[in-house]
Amino acid sequence: MSDAVMEFDDSSSAAVRPARRALDGVGERPLAGAGRDWRAASVLIGLYAVALAGFWVLGMVEAEVLGALLGMIAVGAAGFWWVAHSGLVRKMRHRHLKLAIVATALAGMMVLCYLAPVTQILLTPFTFVAVAYGIFVVPRRTLLALAGAVAAAYALVVGLHHVQQQNSALLRLEVLHLMALVVSLPAFIVLLGKVQSLYRSLHQASRKIKNIQEDAQRDPLVGCFNRRYVLAALEEQKQLADESGIPLCLAVLDIDHFKRINDELGHLGGDEVLRNFARIAQQGVRGGDVFGRYGGEEFLLIFPGTSLLPALNTCERIRAQVESYAWNGLLRGRVTVSIGVTQYVLGESVLEFFSRADTAMYMAKEGGRNQVVVEEPVVRGDSLMAEASGYPTL
Repeated sequence: MSDAVMEFDDSSSAAVRPARRALDGVGERPLAGAGRDWRAASVLIGLYAVALAGFWVLGMVEAEVLGALLGMIAVGAAGFWWVAHSGLVRKMRHRHLKLAIVATALAGMMVLCYLAPVTQILLTPFTFVAVAYGIFVVPRRTLLALAGAVAAAYALVVGLHHVQQQNSALLRLEVLHLMALVVSLPAFIVLLGKVQSLYRSLHQASRKIKNIQEDAQRDPLVGCFNRRYVLAALEEQKQLADESGIPLCLAVLDIDHFKRINDELGHLGGDEVLRNFARIAQQGVRGGDVFGRYGGEEFLLIFPGTSLLPALNTCERIRAQVESYAWNGLLRGRVTVSIGVTQYVLGESVLEFFSRADTAMYMAKEGGRNQVVVEEPVVRGDSLMAEASGYPTL
């Protein structure tokens, strides 16, 4: 009990279930992540459309150019919609999806530059925006190759304009734009590549920290939550119950005759029993419940937002599943569990709450084992009234 007091005092941190997440940029891309990509790309395309609409309002471009933009947006959206709903998006790497979006946007801007030379004013800034959109996922070499393709396409547009219009002033202006783009875009990609490397390093470090945190919260033998985590979760749920008044239940589970099992099968056999028991128990609990190993063959099960009857039903289900499990060899029909369960009384300490559940578990042991015993909660006011009237309380 003194060990339990020390654990309760040291476990005030919040108990949050961590999740292992795949490194961004590799592996299959979930639909939710793809949806975020579409939304971000739509915002950037919308900004370009607003800028082009401003050119149209000022009379600098014809309505046909604005119509061409809308047509390309419609075609591009239809193409990506087909990719998303054909299942290909689940097979594509994130970097490939980003690269396709960036390349499509740049190709569309080149077409508009050809149709309306004045839109070259928008080409350079929005090329930087498009490249920045994919900088954290698309490899630097790929972006540099894409920059070379953009420069070649722009040079082709400049050549077509000169052949069609024979305008030397426009040619000089477009060549200057081309030179500025050829010089600045690769430098921009190289500099942001440093940020890209830092981003990936931080991302990998974050994943490693999350993995370490998760491993620190798991019992290395049985895989469920360990003592420190489950006690921290109990403290957190106790505070939540005090603040909100929602019900809270706790169960203490102890494998019957575990010392005899260890003596007959050895420690390796006993460890296998613990692992199987933890797996059976975790399959029987709900998603929001917290199951962890308290120590040895003793486990705790926390029922947040749960009254006594549903908690009792879950405990009885676990007890029956352990009893009916197809244990191998000498264990067949001999592995059972005794469970004590109780409900939290507002205002009591975590240690008092735990002690009542622990007492109920020992009552199950003394009553013949392989059973669930409920320790009914007693409100402090009722307890005082019972003492004053001379009636005993349980």
